[in-house]
Amino acid sequence: MAVKWTPESWRTHEGKQMPTYRDQQALNAAEATLRNFPPLVFAGEARNLTAELADVAEGRAFLLQGGDCAESFAEFHPNNIRDTFRVILQMAVVLTFASKLPVVKVGRMAGQFAKPRSADTELIDGVELPSYRGDIINDIAFEAGPREPDPERMVKAYSQAAATLNLLRAFSSGGYANLHQVHAWTHDFMGRSPWAKKFKDVADRIGEALAFMEACGITPDTVPQIKGTSFYTSHEALLLPYEQALTRQDSLTGQWYDTSAHMLWIGDRTRFEGSAHVEFLRGIGNPIGMKCGPSLEPDALLRMLDTLNPGRVPGRMTLITRYGHDKIEAGLPKLVRAVQREGHPVIWSCDPMHGNVIKSASGYKTRPFERILAEVRGFFAVHRAEGSFAGGIHAEMTGQNVTECTGGAIAITDEALADRYHTHCDPRLNAAQSLELAFLLAEMLNQELAERAKQAA
Repeated sequence: MAVKWTPESWRTHEGKQMPTYRDQQALNAAEATLRNFPPLVFAGEARNLTAELADVAEGRAFLLQGGDCAESFAEFHPNNIRDTFRVILQMAVVLTFASKLPVVKVGRMAGQFAKPRSADTELIDGVELPSYRGDIINDIAFEAGPREPDPERMVKAYSQAAATLNLLRAFSSGGYANLHQVHAWTHDFMGRSPWAKKFKDVADRIGEALAFMEACGITPDTVPQIKGTSFYTSHEALLLPYEQALTRQDSLTGQWYDTSAHMLWIGDRTRFEGSAHVEFLRGIGNPIGMKCGPSLEPDALLRMLDTLNPGRVPGRMTLITRYGHDKIEAGLPKLVRAVQREGHPVIWSCDPMHGNVIKSASGYKTRPFERILAEVRGFFAVHRAEGSFAGGIHAEMTGQNVTECTGGAIAITDEALADRYHTHCDPRLNAAQSLELAFLLAEMLNQELAERAKQAA
């Protein structure tokens, strides 16, 4: 795909947000172990995702990307995986039912272990230690030994990712995702949310439609899409030794693919010219994303697109905007206009989480739900004004009944944050807030589609 690219060519470029391992021999051993492990995903699956994302770029589908801010070893449990998966299913059903568009489902799962940090070290009570960078690198416990980057953690992360993927594949194709089970996807603790009742109404109407289709001979046996779904995984490609070790050459096409996930993305802190992360991702065949924040200027974005997608392959590039609720309508239009002017086929997706973090009065890092919604509304408003397609959402969320983001219909207060604040890094939407977001997204998406239809007429 790229001239003079090799899986290790990133090593001659500037690499930010990566740990320094003291024991080079242990790092070499961990990389060698991973190189001999089977791929977690397959090249054909990544190509299938690219094809589905091409429909999103053309305005014929919608991208739903969500999951944990940072997966942890301590909270690894099949119930947690199941609960997040079924909230994503609920959100997808709401969006599909309302918009009549297929929804491409991509989880921040089975690999989202590494996190960028604002500083290399953390100072508490006069003690300075390396910052916590995710369980694939070091431990969250503020102690000298656990905070030391340990390459053996990459091997443990691989094992957890493999087990997670195994369960996700079983859920997506083994009957759990059957549309006849749509009522069973609601969590018990969501009963007090008004959006749970609204979802039940949608589920009832889907059940009526399925009964009608079955009477016409359309059943899960004749139409397999009714009893299963495609589900893909993604994470930020931050720890490049891990990503390189899992990069394989496809025997069918000769192309290189990062088999750690179907889709990888570049963060706002590692998106710059000469970046090791850009160098690595430009050469793999996976669909890739790039975070776009207030610091990104149009010319720099266009150069990035020329580097990462010189062939202008539809579905390869997803631009994930993360401005903040009060900056998006001022900052995003110039990027949209530049991309449209140059004719790059991209997906525009909204990350309303990362630009809206505040510190609450009680001392917790949180994200007010009303700010999250305000950024989503601003995102759709910009695309309506510019005649482009608001094609996706990228959310940090969980199926657990956590209290990490304030607000929403169930009105989590600042005082209630301490009740169930479990995140290892950034605050996540809980199941009820995620479903509420889906209904509001569906409303905005319908408005966008109606406007497009009016202009086409």
